[in-house]
Amino acid sequence: MTPTLPPGLPELSEAEAMYDGELAAPPGVRAALGMDAARIGGGVALSVRDDPARYWSKALGFGFEEPVTADLIGEVCAFYRSRGTPLAVLQLAPSVLPEDWSEICARENLSAGSAWVKLACPTDEALARAEEPGRPAAGVRVAPVEARDAAEWGALMMRGFGMPEEHLGAMIAGGVGRAGWHPYGAWLDGELVGTATMHVHGDAAQFFGAATLPHARRRGAQSAFLAARARAAAAAGCGWLVAETGAEAPGEHNSSLHNMRRAGFEVLYERRNWVWQPA
Repeated sequence: MTPTLPPGLPELSEAEAMYDGELAAPPGVRAALGMDAARIGGGVALSVRDDPARYWSKALGFGFEEPVTADLIGEVCAFYRSRGTPLAVLQLAPSVLPEDWSEICARENLSAGSAWVKLACPTDEALARAEEPGRPAAGVRVAPVEARDAAEWGALMMRGFGMPEEHLGAMIAGGVGRAGWHPYGAWLDGELVGTATMHVHGDAAQFFGAATLPHARRRGAQSAFLAARARAAAAAGCGWLVAETGAEAPGEHNSSLHNMRRAGFEVLYERRNWVWQPA
């Protein structure tokens, strides 16, 4: 019998992972990037004022503890104005958008950006499809990341996503050894070539940060990452796996999306990124 996905779990899982992951950054990195965070209306708002990638200032997880209203969004945008944030992205499930959303967008200077898809999978389903434990994936060794590899691993994740390594790599590396986080690396002939991580919160395991360097792709690293994290989620007692990735436009092919579908993930919905900038 297929379990029932608890309402809000996919969004709240991602929100908690983002909140804890950014707060794990060392104090020097937090100062260099101008980082701050707040819990507002059941969701989280994360500000990385001096983020060179213009990616990490996000607000998400809203609409489940209390409804999304003009006042709530106004409070979120006021947080960003008070921190001097040049750009932030609000990520809300389509089911929580109010009828007056277009009016709220006009008032707060929000514009529609790219779309992501939210996915989930029962842990048991992913385990049933996972590769045999310990089996190498096309010559790639996948294993948990240890403290000695944390800096290289964090920098590699940023490189894999085309983001600057300075400060951002150290921010990501802060999750290595932190409670609730399960970072993995992929090695090819002794070279670290891939990254992935997972954050556990309640019954959900949030998958995050899967990237492989171009010369090591098509060797099964991503499938091995999915299988390793599914086993870790089961060991942590999580009933659900959660992830998100870019939506496919006509004619596009998102390998991450197809890898997750093969691993048992199902698309729940497409979620628009709402971009905020000061007026």
